[in-house]
Amino acid sequence: MRSRRRRLLVVPALLCALVVPMARPAHAMGDGKGTPSRNGTGTGGDSALSGQVVQLYEDAALATQRYEEGRQEAEVQRAEAQRIEALLDRERREIGVLHEDLGRIARAQYRSGGGMPLTAQILLAKSPDQLMRGQHVLSQTSLVVNNAIEKSRRAEKRLAADEAKAAAAWQGLEKRNAELAELKKGIEQKLEQARWQLQGKADAAVAAGSCPGAVRLDQSKKDFPSAWVAPVESYALSAAFGSGGLRWANRHTGQDFAVPIGTPVRAVGDGRVVKVACAGAFGMEVVVRHAGGYYTQYAHLASVAVDQDERVDTGQWIGQSGTTGNSTGPHLHFEVRVTPEMGSAVDPVPWLTARGVRLG
Repeated sequence: MRSRRRRLLVVPALLCALVVPMARPAHAMGDGKGTPSRNGTGTGGDSALSGQVVQLYEDAALATQRYEEGRQEAEVQRAEAQRIEALLDRERREIGVLHEDLGRIARAQYRSGGGMPLTAQILLAKSPDQLMRGQHVLSQTSLVVNNAIEKSRRAEKRLAADEAKAAAAWQGLEKRNAELAELKKGIEQKLEQARWQLQGKADAAVAAGSCPGAVRLDQSKKDFPSAWVAPVESYALSAAFGSGGLRWANRHTGQDFAVPIGTPVRAVGDGRVVKVACAGAFGMEVVVRHAGGYYTQYAHLASVAVDQDERVDTGQWIGQSGTTGNSTGPHLHFEVRVTPEMGSAVDPVPWLTARGVRLG
């Protein structure tokens, strides 16, 4: 299943560091052969913090969605406000024309004597017919003037209403955008704080060489169209399999996914957990055995959500990403192996591609 490409929350590409092949840490959980050494559900504080990070991720995603919806709505409102502004300009021009018409009518009345008192018109009229014609012209002119004045008043009233509507639209737009931006900022600040609290607890556990036990995460039910998925939903690819670097003894043995601390990490396919360890170069790690004799490793985690010997399904959350162990920053180190231990890795990108999962 193709994962979505980079998002705003994706951190810069970071490298993970591996040391030369070593013996498995003595404090790893279990013996790597499917025999669990302990079952834990995590401390109440760990569970609450991990759950808080997951919830804040969901809240941040929802806030981002609403922000984007608001931004799109703002564009619609902006177009409407611009349409109203264009209408206002047209109305202003029409009012200007009406005022010019009134001026022409007034000037014409003055030139034609339409403004003379009735007594003067009677005295100056040469005949009753001329007087009647003058009166008719005066009546018609007065009607035209009154109609023009009324039309101008209606236009000015409509203009004032439209100007108020345009101003309200702009004010509403600015207020909504400010509220959405503030909401998004607040959630992201809480999320960032919770991430590093989670990482701090993980670092303490790794330093002590003791896994706190599985921290169960409340995952929404989701049906996957394929039997295989990418280990994280949203990511940026960083260090690739076989790449060189000063922090590796030989070559990079996996594929790195640059993701923020606390990102839910998924089992790429159905399988059984054969190893959960919390010390050494990989920090917190989970290894899952799949059908066909392949194993997948998920390393540098900030929490684990499964216990050894547990069955997992495609897409099931098995932990949260972090930067424990020999790591330069938040990311997931993902390996595909032919044994549960390091030293047997194969390139995970073509391996996933062959199973219908294209990364990128």
